[in-house]
Amino acid sequence: MATSTILSQPKVTVASVDLSGWCTSAVLTRTVTALNDTVFGNTANTFTAGLENNECTLTLFLSYEASATYATLAPLVGTKLVLIVKPTTAVDSSTNPGFTLTNTYLESLPVISASLGELQSVDLTFMGGVFSADVTNP
Repeated sequence: MATSTILSQPKVTVASVDLSGWCTSAVLTRTVTALNDTVFGNTANTFTAGLENNECTLTLFLSYEASATYATLAPLVGTKLVLIVKPTTAVDSSTNPGFTLTNTYLESLPVISASLGELQSVDLTFMGGVFSADVTNP
């Protein structure tokens, strides 16, 4: 029987700072680059695994308060950091893995995104980094 999980309280941590209260969307994608290893005599393309090319896109409300999104993220532009996205705020487990990108890179930060009558939000893309899924309770 198929089941579905509705993520009502995910946890998003960027460089050890919990940004869950400003985050409206988190998509962490694990990608392994396909390398063509087709040789003469093959009748179809075949591939082998290359380097990982992982990515995480976060949508966050902008806030300029101390310890909020801008103050946390501005000094991280152009640096490598650790990013963790978990389905819930509970401890890591097999049913609540801490999906982690270690040494992921933040290339840019939109400093303002203003539209009349709307809350400011920005999409951030964290590039690369080593993927892991922590299922152990610390």
